[in-house]
Amino acid sequence: MGMMDLMTWQFGFLFGGAMFIFGLIALVFWIWLLIDCAKRKFRNNIEKVIWIVAFVFLGLLGALVYLIAIRMYNHSGLFKR
Repeated sequence: MGMMDLMTWQFGFLFGGAMFIFGLIALVFWIWLLIDCAKRKFRNNIEKVIWIVAFVFLGLLGALVYLIAIRMYNHSGLFKR
């Protein structure tokens, strides 16, 4: 095994480990926001269902949109009753 083979293997191992840690952090972030959405009192119950469906189908993107739209700017939901 040459020096390049060893460097390639080490890079692959480090990259794979970094991707695993990033994926684990993303999963924890997604679960945290999903639980926040499920517990939050919205003005309209349909909005909660829409957000949960967005979480399921959009995954991390849905969690990011929820974070920006609800947690940061509008704590009671987007729609008014």
